[in-house]
Amino acid sequence: MEFPQWVVDRVVARQGRLHAYDCMVPQRTAFVVVDLQNYYMMPGYQGECAPARAIIPAVNRLASSLRSAGGTVVWIQTSADGADQFWSHHHSEMLTPERSQRRLRELASSSPGFALHPELDARPEDPRVVKRCYSALTEGSSNLAEMLRSRGIDTVLIGGTVTNVCCESTARDAMMMNFRTVMVEDALASVTEQEQLHSLYNWMLYFGDVLSVGQVEAAIGRSAQEAAA
Repeated sequence: MEFPQWVVDRVVARQGRLHAYDCMVPQRTAFVVVDLQNYYMMPGYQGECAPARAIIPAVNRLASSLRSAGGTVVWIQTSADGADQFWSHHHSEMLTPERSQRRLRELASSSPGFALHPELDARPEDPRVVKRCYSALTEGSSNLAEMLRSRGIDTVLIGGTVTNVCCESTARDAMMMNFRTVMVEDALASVTEQEQLHSLYNWMLYFGDVLSVGQVEAAIGRSAQEAAA
């Protein structure tokens, strides 16, 4: 991804280089794939983010690469079960009654909208985590933090949709919980290109790294070379 010079200048001034993480030990790395569910990907659902369908090949590629190297792939799914109670202000004040009811119905755990998109290469050995809020790491949202720490994970790669909402929220919390956190730009999707760019620029300025699938694979490869040397 090409960053504007003003972003490059500020990042380099802060940390001395553009990209923070040269190497990634695969056994300590997790690819956390956020909300690639029918509700967010399939036409006709209220939450559809049409560009998310285009990132499926990149997501599958990185999932396969990391698995093969000994890393962890985690699939995050949002459930709206009970959200009108535990997230009442969102459903009563930030959504119209019609949109609230539709979200509760289409994103219920029993709805086809809850399921992962059928073209995703989600394997039986991959952990799955159900979250309740935008961030999978905010208090009470899910058990993601405990699962990552139990596996000795120190590096979190974020993919999925929507970049500037659930993905960025989860990534910010990961960074502030001391995980090395990377937004994988070609494995992320926003509703508009402007939202995608603004989110990734801001992330790069203050929170962590932005890399492509190819750059992540190279970082994993460098770690393997160092281990073999």
